[in-house]
Amino acid sequence: MKTIRGFVAALFLVLAAPMAAGPALAQQAPSAAPTGEPAETAPLAAPVTNVDTQNTGGAAISAHGISVVDMFWRADPLVKGVFGLLLLSSIWSWVIIINKGLALSTLNNRANRFEKTFWSGQSLDELYAQFAQRNNHPLAAVFVSGVREWRRAFEHGTPSLAILSGTKDRVEKAMSVTISREIDSVEKSIGFLATVASTAPFVGLFGTVWGIMNSFTAIAARHDTTLAVVAPGIAEALFATAMGLLCAIPAAIFYNRFVAEIGRYGNRLDAFSDELSGILSRQLDEKAR
Repeated sequence: MKTIRGFVAALFLVLAAPMAAGPALAQQAPSAAPTGEPAETAPLAAPVTNVDTQNTGGAAISAHGISVVDMFWRADPLVKGVFGLLLLSSIWSWVIIINKGLALSTLNNRANRFEKTFWSGQSLDELYAQFAQRNNHPLAAVFVSGVREWRRAFEHGTPSLAILSGTKDRVEKAMSVTISREIDSVEKSIGFLATVASTAPFVGLFGTVWGIMNSFTAIAARHDTTLAVVAPGIAEALFATAMGLLCAIPAAIFYNRFVAEIGRYGNRLDAFSDELSGILSRQLDEKAR
């Protein structure tokens, strides 16, 4: 019995010892706690060097964008060929446009002066002598060809009634052939404008497709889809399309304009040919009587 009481007393002492030491330990301050003033955070310094972004070709792109010249020199050789072809086509188209515009204006002015002289009351022989050596425009050429054929009918004297109809047909045929030849001469070179107007957009589209292919190739090679990788190729592609349209639109506009003006001028030649044919036919009838 005494043994049991001693064992319980010893166990009670063991359990009571940590409970008495706990409040004392809780009242002690941690030895590692900071005792100085709190730390202050300083702002980060701005970078002092410029950060360059690179395109697919490795050249730096300025912050203000890509110029047309830089775009051309960084383009693929095939895209450069497309640019050069469209540029040459555009330059040659404008040369044709300016020359043809001046030529049609000159032809209309000369035709106005010729008609004013023709209806001034001079005889056919006087007019023929005046314009035979300087038929420098289609209206004068038609007049000279018709009167020349008419004069040939009187080389062997006054023609008989039997050959009057043949003479009239030859006069009309000579003027018709002259009109066709002169219209062909006036229409020279405008076919190039039609070709440029119809093919330049497709040439530009070919450059566009090739530029987009280069962009996807750059993405696959660098495993990156950022604008620095994609933008240069897309810009080259869209610039090729713009070049094609810039080349085709003026060519189409002026081609349609020139075709309309030449058509009106051809109608003017046909009307003058009919009038001259009527005058020459009356002259033949009067001299054959």
